[in-house]
Amino acid sequence: MGKASNQDDQDYRARSAALRLLARREHSRLELSLKLRQRKIDSDVIERVLDDYEMEGWLDDERFSDVYARQRMDLGYGPLKILAELQQLCIHTSPACLRELTDAEWVERAVLLREKRFGLSDITDDWDEKVRQARFLARRGFASDQVESALERRL
Repeated sequence: MGKASNQDDQDYRARSAALRLLARREHSRLELSLKLRQRKIDSDVIERVLDDYEMEGWLDDERFSDVYARQRMDLGYGPLKILAELQQLCIHTSPACLRELTDAEWVERAVLLREKRFGLSDITDDWDEKVRQARFLARRGFASDQVESALERRL
């Protein structure tokens, strides 16, 4: 009798915790699984609950990746960084919002970020400043050709 009630208790705890977490924001399956494991819930219970929530449409890695990518884009991150972060969360497909943007649009985003951070002054003769700005944009996840194009822009 103790095992059955313990199993029911774990199932209830997993479902309620997962639902509370999903009510706050979208989560990937991996994130939700890790958070439930921290609550000392058995792996088989976690997998069963997450499978049920995926079937219900409450947990969706594709929707999570789209929301996550849009938030990171709004914060000024480039496609390489966003994709790398998604891969760390076990999302191995590119969200639609990233695929929809052309290279020219990514360059425009890099230019806007550069303008906000450094201004658009002419840096063709200032190698140190050019390297500093290029490193900043590269750390933000922009590809090298996007960085070069953004650095060529002037007022």
